[in-house]
Parts: sequence; structure tokens; C-alpha cells
Amino acid sequence: MPPAAETVPVPSRGTRTVGDPPGRASGEPPGGPRSRTARARRSVRLRAAALAALLTCLVFCLGGALAGSLPFGATTRNTVDLGQQYLPFHAYWRRLLLGEAEGDLFLNWSSGFGSNFLGDYGTYLSSPFDLMVVLFPAARIELALYVITAAKITAAGAAMAVLLLRLRRGPWPVAAVLGTAYALCGWTLNFAATVPMWLDGLLAFPLLCLVGEWARAGRRPVLGPLVVALAWYANFYTAYMATVGAAVVLAVRLLTADDTGRRRLAGLLRAARGVLVGMGLATPLVLVIFMATRVADPTPEVTFTPVTWTEVFARLLPATASVASPALFIGTPALALALTLPFNRVLAPRVRIAWTAAICLVALSMQWGPTHLLWHAGASPNGIPYRQSFVLCGLLLIAAWLSTARGLPRPPALLGAGTLLAAAAFAARGSVVIDRWTYPVFGAALAAAALAAAAVLAARRYGVGARVLPALAVGLLVLAQAGETAITGGRVERQQLRKVSWAPPLGPWHTDMARATEAANAWPRYRTDPGEVPGGNDVLLVGGQGADYYSSLTADVSSRTLASLGFGSYAKGRHPVSLDNPVTDAIFSIGTRMRSAPTGPVRTDRPPRAAISSTDTPVPPLVTVHDDEGPAPSGPDRASSSRTDPTGGDASADGVSAFARQESLLGADVYDEPAAVRRAGPSGTEEGRLTLTATCPAGSQLWFWAPRHRGTAALAGHPPVAFAGKLPSVLAPVRPLGTVPPSGAVRIEVRAAPGTPALPSRPVGCLVPDRLATAVRHLTATGATAVRATGHSLTAELPAGSTGTAVVAVPRISGWRCAAGDAELAPARSRGGLIAVPLDGTATSIHCSFRPPGLRGGGAIGAVALVCLLAIGFRHRFLGRTRRVHPECTSASSDRN
Repeated sequence: MPPAAETVPVPSRGTRTVGDPPGRASGEPPGGPRSRTARARRSVRLRAAALAALLTCLVFCLGGALAGSLPFGATTRNTVDLGQQYLPFHAYWRRLLLGEAEGDLFLNWSSGFGSNFLGDYGTYLSSPFDLMVVLFPAARIELALYVITAAKITAAGAAMAVLLLRLRRGPWPVAAVLGTAYALCGWTLNFAATVPMWLDGLLAFPLLCLVGEWARAGRRPVLGPLVVALAWYANFYTAYMATVGAAVVLAVRLLTADDTGRRRLAGLLRAARGVLVGMGLATPLVLVIFMATRVADPTPEVTFTPVTWTEVFARLLPATASVASPALFIGTPALALALTLPFNRVLAPRVRIAWTAAICLVALSMQWGPTHLLWHAGASPNGIPYRQSFVLCGLLLIAAWLSTARGLPRPPALLGAGTLLAAAAFAARGSVVIDRWTYPVFGAALAAAALAAAAVLAARRYGVGARVLPALAVGLLVLAQAGETAITGGRVERQQLRKVSWAPPLGPWHTDMARATEAANAWPRYRTDPGEVPGGNDVLLVGGQGADYYSSLTADVSSRTLASLGFGSYAKGRHPVSLDNPVTDAIFSIGTRMRSAPTGPVRTDRPPRAAISSTDTPVPPLVTVHDDEGPAPSGPDRASSSRTDPTGGDASADGVSAFARQESLLGADVYDEPAAVRRAGPSGTEEGRLTLTATCPAGSQLWFWAPRHRGTAALAGHPPVAFAGKLPSVLAPVRPLGTVPPSGAVRIEVRAAPGTPALPSRPVGCLVPDRLATAVRHLTATGATAVRATGHSLTAELPAGSTGTAVVAVPRISGWRCAAGDAELAPARSRGGLIAVPLDGTATSIHCSFRPPGLRGGGAIGAVALVCLLAIGFRHRFLGRTRRVHPECTSASSDRN
């Protein structure tokens, strides 16, 4: 072992001094043997990365072709959140990058009547790969997202191939195949291919493992933190999991290295320093996301329940799909190689023990509640509970490489691996996720792998075909891995389309609505709401400014304010949708409302068409003035821990209906709410039938508010209207039932599904159009005379002498600051959940500006981290460059390692 001393009196050949560039020793000419060796290794890694990238891209595309999905077939890929969140966000990101959006990086004026876009950017769009959207036309945004997805997966395969060769020298084609196996593991095919921002974590894991290797060797002290920063910036959520996984790899490498305790400790400290500085550099964005999460609409708490080990073993097999169990498929040949590691006596015992223990402990940690929370940053997620599965897949493939880098393991190791593989396949036979293709594909891949092993063993034992047979073996390995993975990808896509919700392909409905909305757009004079189009996040796809907004960071105050006014929502409140109601149109200054309906059935394999119409209605301006002497609004004024229920029913804290809340924000009485609604039949809807009778002004519009109701409601003489409430996921919007007859007598027949909660105490509101028209004229006369909106600010000119409160038709989410006249900006007040600015009669204008919470604090931390990085770089460049190369700087790990 080399001495621990950091200096030598006289530099000699093979010793690097302060002036030497990395990779070349003092006294060695630029073209010396060591330099040539380093170039040869870089060339090998480059070839492995290129082959892994090519194989990954081809196999991923082949899986899509087998499934018949876009862009290789006609079937939509827009399942669940891919169609409702990620596709619309990428469409909006393209418009923003090209200067076509109304907002900027701080604020999105289009969604949710004004939302924090920097948080959404950090959650969905901060990957450098997402910049590729500008290379595609607006009509091909689906293709753009597919290319971005394929590019991330391809890069992950290349990065893993490079990591494997960095861990140990070996046959680069095998490293390329294993890199492909990692990039196209079950986690990718089943989870992340439709959640593209998670794929940045797939790429981050091998990159962070490389950072650990650099830290061990004392190399690249500046590049390492930059890689960490990029990983956390691209997607901090899966980067956190990748960091935990890389820490496991580093710990095993340190424990199994032929190093002194001092070198191990130094490597560990360098790695910790790099991670902390890198995280600090990413903090300006990460802290914004964290602060937005704190004020986001909370989802119900989830208690983690591990799946049975039968399901875990089943997910090692091909063509299995489930969001409830860990997706651990890496390909049968790769899994077989990984299982040889405990039996491979070519490796040192400590290496076999350490890696086997690490893999087993990580697998167990996925099944235990406390470590499950550790993997998911302290919060059990809604939906997929095994989001860290890609780390275990990566560890298995590292094990496969370490066991085969020096050649195919010997027959005893292969026999041991075959026994474990057969036992796992047998244990999985009763799993609910087993597909009809699972065992046939598994058997075919295993047979091809066995033929490949036989070819190598024959060449080794008999010395025949020394070149042909190993090449044949690699070809069989590629065929087995690629074929099995492509079939798995195709089957998983087809299963997902059958089991989950989907949106149709983008087509004429979306493009026609986008053109119509653009033609009608008059922002900020008033809003144009495109209504509902297939998918979700409609305004991000087709333009306009509406309530529709689906994000993990939907502000609690936004969702509660809209719910209290009768808006419907999905995703447990995080997806409020458009409401076609004249009172809320007046409150939020929606002057043009688009409506559309499909002209035929909406299918998975055909872009839909629709008939589109628009209605222009006089509405008040975006900023109105209200008299403080009126009744105080009863809606939620701020997000707080003391949550009240705005959805009616027995849980309502104040018993105020959506109609009364609308009137409070409008500042006028426009509804007649029957004081007493007589109910015939059961007191609730447990029996499924209920009749309501009341008296309303003749000719008024009858509206029904029952956000929890699942069933129908019908005004006598009118067709039934459906309500789809389903707690805790769905709230039904307030809906019109028809016009009150001349007699004023109202009879409503209610039908409810079993288990539907009781109706609110005041479910009926009768809107008098003349009263609403009078209120709109008054608010227009006293409201803003001019409104200007820039990227993240708004200015309104007011009539002279205005007193009371100026109400901006924007939810008062955290980050808004406002002032009247020339006063200093201060945190905005709230009126009924909207922005409010007090007026004393002297100011003739108001100004509001939005700054994402956490940006200033995150920027300060980022600046400190940048100073630290510069200091590290200066020290490395001028003061502290090591004078002796660590053994692992010039070669891969010792073969005993």
C-alpha cells in the first residue's frame, strides 16, 4: 500500500506535483504511457455510454411501438397525470420560453386565477431537458414530451454504463447492456415514463455515485458539487432518493476499499462537503418549492402498508404492472448475473458480504414504515408508495457488473443464482400482477441467457471459438434483455390504459379552442375562460385565464376559496375546475366564456373534435371597490391550520352556503335562498330518493349546491342533472337545474348513490338576473378605470376619492404584496380569500407585486454556497492540489475490491 504522506522531497516519475494536470505525473511527457492509458479508458467509457444510449433509445421506442402508442401508433399515452399535469405544463413552458404567455417565471396568470409558477417550475419543468420543448411546434407538444422522456432515459443508461466502468474495468459491451437494463427497469416503464420529472432522479443516481467516486479519489472538487446542484435543481424529490442511494454505494465502497482509515474518512468528508455545497447551490429553487408545499392544499394522510413478499418477487419478473408494489424488473439475464454475486468466489469475501448486505437492507427498508418515511423525506406519498425502487434496481445492476466484470461467473455461482431465480419465480406464482405474458417471456429470456452462458463456458473450457463464442454470448445477452424489456414496456402501457383514467390525444378540439380563445383574449381588461377541454389544466393547453388548475402545489387558500364559492374540484382539492356561473363570472371578471362539446365519442386512439361557442357578458373590471360598511365576506380569508369545511354538509363550520359567499364577494344580494326547504322522504339520502320543495321568484334561475352529492337532481319538468361528488377526491360544482316556473313553486327530485352524505342545509339558490345586472353596473362604475398586468405585478387606476377596500379578483396566495398610491408595498390583505387593499380616499391607484416565498432566503443560502464553491476551486487550483495521486485516480478499483 502506498505511504500516507502527502509530499515527497524530490518529484520522481509517477508522482504528481502541484503544477501537474490531473492524470499526468511529473516527469512524464504529454504522450507518455499513463496519458495514453487514460485516453484509452476514456475511449472505452465513451463507447460504452454511446452503445448504452443507442440500445436504451431503441428498446424504449420499440416498447411504445409494440403498445401502438403515440408517436408510433394512434393510441394516447396521456394516462392520469401525464395528460392532466405534465403535458399541459410543458405546453405552457413552451409558450413562456417563447414570450407568448401572460405571466413570467414567478407568476402564472392563466391558472387558478393566478398561481405561483416558480414552485410549479421547480416541481415539473426545471430539468435542462425540458428546454427542448422550444424545438417543437405547439401542435406537436406530445411528441416534444415523448422526446424529452426518451432523452432522459437514454442519458440515464449512458451514465450508468460509465459508472460501472468506473467502479471496475471490464467488457464495455456488457456495461452498456447493464446500463440499458438500469435505464429501462420496471420503475421507469411502470412509473416514471408517465411521470417524466422523476426521470431526472434516474439519471441523478449514477451521476451522484460518480461524485462519490471522485470524492474518494480527491478529484473534481468543483465539478462534484455542480453535479449535485444540477441533480437537485432538476428534480429535488427523486434527487433526494438518489442521494440516499449514492450514500449507500459510497458506504460500501469505503468499507471494501484497500485504504487507510484516514483516507476513508477524508473521502467521506469530501463527499459530504460536495453534497452540502451542491444542495446549497440548488436552494434558491428548492426552498421555494418547500415553502409552496407548506401552504399547498393538504392531501389526506396516508398510512404505509407494505405489500406481501409474493408481490415483491413478482415485480422482478417481466410484463408486470402495479402502482401499489415496487417495480423491480431489470431483465432476467441481468437479475441472474446479480444473483451470482453472493456465490462468486472470484470476489473478495468482504465485497460479497458488503454488497449483498446493502442490497438486502435496502430491500427491507422499502417494506418497513420508518425507513419508508426516510426514503420519502418524512411524508408517505399519495399514490405510488415505492417511488425509490429505482435505487434498488441500480444496486442490483451494480452487483451484476461486479460479479461479471472479470468474466462470466463459474458454474457453482451460476447454479446458485439459477436456484434463487427459480425460487423467486415460483414464489411469485400467486401474485395478482402476473400477466399472461410474464412466464413465457421470462422463460424465453432465461433460455437465451443460458445459451449465452454456455457459449462462454465452452470457449473458456475447450478453447474453441475464443472470439466468436463470447461475441455470440453478448449478442444473446442483448437479444434477451432487449426483447424482454420491449415486451414488458408494451404490456405495461396496455395494462395502464385499461386500469387508469386517460385523456385523448391532442387534436382539433384543442387547436380550435386555442385559436378561438386567442381571438377573444382581452386580458387584463377581463378574463377569457376556455371552459373544459379533454384532459386537465385546460388554460395551460389552450390559453385564457380560468379557475382550472392542477398541481401538487395548488395553494390551500385558492382551493378553499373556490370550493367555498361552489367550484368543483378533483384530486382531493388540488385540481379546481372551471365553473359556468354568472355570479362567479362577475366576481372574477370573466367577460368571455368559451363552451365546447364533442361532436362524437371521445376515444383513446383518435383526436377528438368539438363544436365551440363563446358568450360575451358585461362584467366588472379585475379590480373593484367595496364599501367596508357592508357585511364581511364569509369565505376563507387565509390558509391556516384551523381549517373549516367550505363544502357544506354537517361538517360545515359556519353553515354558510356557496350562494351567500358569492354574494359577500360580489357585495350585493342576487340570490333568493328559500328560508325553508321542505324535504319529503327520508331525512337524508341513505335510501337514495329525496324530494325538495320550495318557493322562489318566478323566472329566476334555480341553482343546486351539493358538493358531496353523487347522483342526480332534477327540477320538475326538466331533465336530471348529474353530480359526481366523491369524498375525499371529488367535489361537485354548483349547477343550474332550470328556470323557476311562473307559479314560483319548486319541486326537486334528488337521487343519490349508496353511501352519499346528506345534503347541505341550504342547497338551493334562486338567481335573479336583474339584481345581478344592477350589481355589475355598480361595480363597473365604481371599480378600476384601467388595469395593467405585467409578468408578476398588477396596477389599477381608481376613481378619485375611492374609499373602502379595493378587491383584486386574484386569490390571496402567499407572496403577494400591495400598496395604495405611493405607499410602500406590504403583505396583501384578504377579503373572502381574494387580494384586498384598504383605501382612505386619497389614493387613485393600487399596485400589487408577487414574489415567491422562500426566494430571498434561498438566494442568500445559494450565494453562501457559491462562495464556498469558489473557495474550494481556488484552494484546489492554487493552494492545495495533492502531490500524490490516489491509487483510484489512475485506475479502477483493485480487482480484489
